[in-house]
Amino acid sequence: MTKAAAQELGEFGIRVNSVHPGGIVTSMIFQSAETLDPERGKRYFDAMPLGRFGKSIEVSRLVAFLASDDSSYCTGAEFIADGGILSGPGY
Repeated sequence: MTKAAAQELGEFGIRVNSVHPGGIVTSMIFQSAETLDPERGKRYFDAMPLGRFGKSIEVSRLVAFLASDDSSYCTGAEFIADGGILSGPGY
């Protein structure tokens, strides 16, 4: 969808990108903690190359960059902010 929209809207000077965050520390994590499988959570955490969850400010900074003129040549891209979890063998 990101790429198709970028193709269709580029001629109008509209840039289209998408942001795909991974595990981000929010209140939802703590609210759902008791329903999570501890072993699955440990495997996920152990598979994270940066060894930590992200912060919402880190995703916000990426979005601010994409909304700024500093990213004027970026369109049709998928920006993944997941601490590298998708770069590994998985959990």
